[in-house]
Amino acid sequence: MECGDLTLIISISIVNWNTKGLLRDCLKSIYENTHGIDYEIFVVDNASEDGSTKMVEKEFPKVKLIKNKENAGFAKANNQAIMRSKGRYVLLLNSDTVVLENALEKMMVFMDEHPGVGVLGPKILNPDGSLQPSCRSFPTLLTTFFEETLLNRLFPKNRIVGKYKMSYWEHNSVREIDQPMGSALMVRLKAIDEVGLLDEQFYMYYEEVDWCYRIKKRGWKIYFIPQAQVIHYGGTATNKNKSKSLVETYRSMYKFFRKHYGRLSVILLKSLVMIGLSLKMSILLVLHLTDKKSREGTRSKLKAMLAVLVRNIIL
Repeated sequence: MECGDLTLIISISIVNWNTKGLLRDCLKSIYENTHGIDYEIFVVDNASEDGSTKMVEKEFPKVKLIKNKENAGFAKANNQAIMRSKGRYVLLLNSDTVVLENALEKMMVFMDEHPGVGVLGPKILNPDGSLQPSCRSFPTLLTTFFEETLLNRLFPKNRIVGKYKMSYWEHNSVREIDQPMGSALMVRLKAIDEVGLLDEQFYMYYEEVDWCYRIKKRGWKIYFIPQAQVIHYGGTATNKNKSKSLVETYRSMYKFFRKHYGRLSVILLKSLVMIGLSLKMSILLVLHLTDKKSREGTRSKLKAMLAVLVRNIIL
């Protein structure tokens, strides 16, 4: 990584893959709603075919554009920007987000006032302004059991059953957490210098979970603040291939467990996943047969789950 610029505060890294319109809105929101601080923006394009790079070059000439000849994945693409970053904070920002008024300034002020905080997450909103829960505890076999068996949906307000997605909490107060979602994630450059870059074995998903896990193990605190707000559309790229997306989700989860909890945990985890997928598919199959209106949605979900179930052993 390059030495930090004494005057540059935030380096923003946006990874893009065929989200031209959303990327334009994201960049506009940064320029329109960020005032009084010096920042730089990197857009790392993963071989888009929708004219994204030409749009950035024409409409946002100040953006530092990195063009990949192939889809390098989320972790590797972000690392390309991080290694060139000069700010004292790095902000990972999804291309399908809109930064609201003064959100980055509020995050910067909190980080400046709390030098022991290595990672900070803002409040994430859906496009309609409703809450998009964005805080998680680190996954364990127990939390996975509650997730896979759908007990977390039956008892969302229970602090044990709902621990992973923190569904018992309204996301309305400043709070120390395990990990914010990677759609908007501010990280102190000093913490990155200590723990290293994103682990590129995570092609898609869990890269920010692993990063937060490593950062917290080194003694840094991780916080959420509701004052800074970002809209996240969500799933714009991954929805194009739900089967591949779900397969990659479980593949990355297995990598995380193997890396931090050992091989035995992965064997147990795969057994839980088999049970959970079988349960979910049974419920979806009943819905598919009894509710004609939901058939298209249940069909795609069933197809995605079947793809995971078939590949579960080799993932």
